[in-house]
Amino acid sequence: MSATSRRVLAQTRFETLAVLRNGEQLLLTLLLPAIALVALASTDLVPLPGPRAHAAMGSALAMAVASSFTSQAIAVAFDRRWGVLRMLATTPLGPRGLLAGKLGAVLVVLVVQTVLLGAIGLAVGWRPGGLDVVQLLGALALMVLGTGVFVTFALLVGGTLRPEAVLAIANLLFVLMVVGGGLVLPLDMLPGAVAAVLAFLPPGALGEALRTLLTDGTVDVVALVVLAAWAVLGGVLATRAFRWDA
Repeated sequence: MSATSRRVLAQTRFETLAVLRNGEQLLLTLLLPAIALVALASTDLVPLPGPRAHAAMGSALAMAVASSFTSQAIAVAFDRRWGVLRMLATTPLGPRGLLAGKLGAVLVVLVVQTVLLGAIGLAVGWRPGGLDVVQLLGALALMVLGTGVFVTFALLVGGTLRPEAVLAIANLLFVLMVVGGGLVLPLDMLPGAVAAVLAFLPPGALGEALRTLLTDGTVDVVALVVLAAWAVLGGVLATRAFRWDA
C-alpha cells in the first residue's frame, strides 16, 4: 500500500470516528432514519405502496443517504472557519486526500446505517430474500450515486458560505427533502406537476427509485441517470467554487 493510500485511510478513520462520536450527527445519520423506518412501517398515517415494510425501508435508506448532505456541509463549514482545512491541505495528505478521506468516511457511515436499518427492518416485517443480484446491485448503485450527489453539494455549500448560513440552510433543506421532496414520502402524494419536477431532483429520484426497487423489484434506470448527472454537476461546481479558507 502506498503512502498516499495509508494517509487517506487514516483520514477516513479519523473522519468516521468524528461522526460516530458526535451526538448531533448520530441523531441525524442513525436515529432519525431508524425512527422514520419504524413509524412508516408500523402505522398507516402515510400511504405507501405494498409491501409496506419494504417501501418504508426504501424511504429510510434514502433518508440515511441524504443525511450526509447536512452533516458534511456543517462539518466542512466549521472546519473552514477554524482553519482545519487550510492546515490539512498543506500536509502530505493534500486537498485531494482530504476530500477522499471525507468521502470514505461517508461511505463507511453509510454501511453502518444500512446494517442498522436492515436489522430494524427485519423486526418490522422487511424481508430482503426476494431481491436478486441485479436488484441488489441496483440498490447499491442508487445509494452510492445518491451519496455522491449529496456529498458534492455538501462540499459546495460548506465550502462557499459562512458557517452560520450553512447551519441554517443545510438543516432547512434536509427538512424540506424529508417532508416534501420525495425522499421519505411518495411523490404521488403531491400535485402532479410538482411530483414531475421532483422526480428529476436528487431527493425525489433517490426516494422513489429505492421504494420502487424494494416493493416491486424494478430498477429505475432513469433515476440512476438523473443521480449520475447531478453528481457530475455537483462535483464540477464544488471543484470550481470550494474555498479552503473562510
